[in-house]
Amino acid sequence: MVSAVRTTGRIDTADHAERAIDATLTVLGERLAGGQSRDLAAQLPPALADALPEEGPGKRFGLEEFYERVADTEGTRPPQARQHARAVVAAVKASVDPGLFEHIIAQLPDDYDDLLGTQPVQH
Repeated sequence: MVSAVRTTGRIDTADHAERAIDATLTVLGERLAGGQSRDLAAQLPPALADALPEEGPGKRFGLEEFYERVADTEGTRPPQARQHARAVVAAVKASVDPGLFEHIIAQLPDDYDDLLGTQPVQH
């Protein structure tokens, strides 16, 4: 997963890719409500799953704030955080049960379509 995020997100090192994964999963875990966070963690490698809370608090914030939170946690700027978060979500989607991924995205408002998109990130 780290290698996929590094390549897709155009990230310079494996350590930085791990920071991007951790930051994205941490913020996603804040956004999810209830046991979805735990269910997602159960399908990820333990080192990555640690970024997710047992129970998601279901905080409400829009996509721009999502990217800003990822940037703050990762230690980068929002445009890079967007690129990295999209790579992380794509890797998560490829790694987990499709039904679980559908439950996760069902909790996100329509403005999160950019995070879930498959088109290339424009700078």
